[in-house]
Amino acid sequence: MDTMDNDKFGRAKKRVVELKGFYIHLTVYILVNTFISTMKIVRNLGDGESFGEAFWDFGTFAVWIFWGIGLFFHGAKVFSYNPFFGKEWEKKQIQKYMEKDRKEAEKYRR
Repeated sequence: MDTMDNDKFGRAKKRVVELKGFYIHLTVYILVNTFISTMKIVRNLGDGESFGEAFWDFGTFAVWIFWGIGLFFHGAKVFSYNPFFGKEWEKKQIQKYMEKDRKEAEKYRR
């Protein structure tokens, strides 16, 4: 393999490792949170709450929510989703700095 193929292979391998890490994170998120929620509901039922009260308690979903935020950002990184600094933003910034440099260069030509 030449250098270019090695670079492509390295990038592809890195991408696969990142995807695998995300899917493992997602699986652990679902399993652990299902277990925690089940235990929380069972405990609340044991404390005399109805199923509806036990199920809709904020504590039942708190870990899902906060860990889910972290999982969202992990997924956004892995799948290259960046709504704030995407390709269009990069193009605009490049154009802005190129225009600034052009104007700066013209100042010294006169």
